Amino acid sequence: IVGAFAAPLGLSNGFVIENARFEMIIAGVLFAILFSGFLNPRANLAGTHGPLIPMIPLIVASGGHPMALGLLIGALGLILAVFRGGSLLARLTSDGVAGGLPLFLGCIGLTSQIKALYAWAESFDKTHIAFVIILCTILMYAYLEHLGKKWLAIPIGSIMAGIIAYAFGAPFSFQTEPGLPNMNPAYWWGEDTGWQLGLPGINEFIAVLPFAVLAVAMWSPDFLGHRIFQKLNYPQTANKVLMDIDDTMITASSRQIVGTLLGGGNLASSWGTYLVPAAIARRPIPAGAVLTGILCVAAAIIGYPIDIAVWPPVLSIALIVGVYVPLLEAGMQMTREGKTTQSAAIVVFSSTLVNPVFGWSLTMLLDNMGLIGDKKRCSELSRTDRWIIPAITFAVLVSIMALIGMLPGVPAIMESFRE
Repeated sequence: IVGAFAAPLGLSNGFVIENARFEMIIAGVLFAILFSGFLNPRANLAGTHGPLIPMIPLIVASGGHPMALGLLIGALGLILAVFRGGSLLARLTSDGVAGGLPLFLGCIGLTSQIKALYAWAESFDKTHIAFVIILCTILMYAYLEHLGKKWLAIPIGSIMAGIIAYAFGAPFSFQTEPGLPNMNPAYWWGEDTGWQLGLPGINEFIAVLPFAVLAVAMWSPDFLGHRIFQKLNYPQTANKVLMDIDDTMITASSRQIVGTLLGGGNLASSWGTYLVPAAIARRPIPAGAVLTGILCVAAAIIGYPIDIAVWPPVLSIALIVGVYVPLLEAGMQMTREGKTTQSAAIVVFSSTLVNPVFGWSLTMLLDNMGLIGDKKRCSELSRTDRWIIPAITFAVLVSIMALIGMLPGVPAIMESFRE
């Protein structure tokens, strides 16, 4: 996230590393250890809003300011959580719609990581390294599946990928030295230091408002997918360990506001790369949250672990076996019976057309109206739940996407107003 902001703003790679280390300390101490570890054990950790990364250059070009964006996302997220909007939208999302989301996200994520691994290997003319790593990962994952030990896929897969890459001559070196980042918010939000932007004004807040609304709208399908994955992997009687969507929104919103005010550039969301592996291992949130927080702080201070974690073979394989393949499995499991496949197919279809938010909101509307999916479920819904709330949700989201130019082939309305 910080790197995506830094490139169009002309900030150095050193700035990116220091700000990311600062964010790791904030997330580790205040929200992983304190909040999810002790204060609210049913709130998932606040991670990173990955789907928003491609929009960051557009945000900067529109006159957006990282502080304005972060504060608006946090404020809107708190409003949605307080009125329990997240759990409401989750309740109105059928199994077919919910199953289509992990199918789409898993497929897109899997292909993107494989492409990224091949692009990395091609950069030093050793493409065969990527093929060997992926082939060994497939065999490793299949064997762990046979043993019923899939929770070991991340450590074993990451270590294996790193060893294979290094043995085949892939370049690697430690660059991030031990130390503490600058902890002074005034430094980060100074006009000549840190972000070199100063504090945002009213124009900067107006410029990022559509992006902030869309970012928070993306939370509902994302959070819902994480909770569903938990539910599919935990025993049926383990309801008390499932993440609460609204509590997680409060965590992500609070983390967003605090991190932004302190000087960080991260955009928060539910931490899927934590929750999905935890669900595979069938472990509740709190103890893992404390351990994750401690490791975040340790990695930020030591520095060298960051170099290993972001090395392409280690990072890509960890994401493949720890997030994207399990998401595919969860989606297939949810859509293997009844008419859920109709809704899941429309989710994938419409998400491919625009994005997962468009796909989720459109299919939820069609499904709840009874045009696709389970007609019996539709008949049991009230008029408000059946079409009023889904129609308003879809209309608002499509309007925002049209405003900022996210609908394919449709010029950004916001740019037309400026001209």
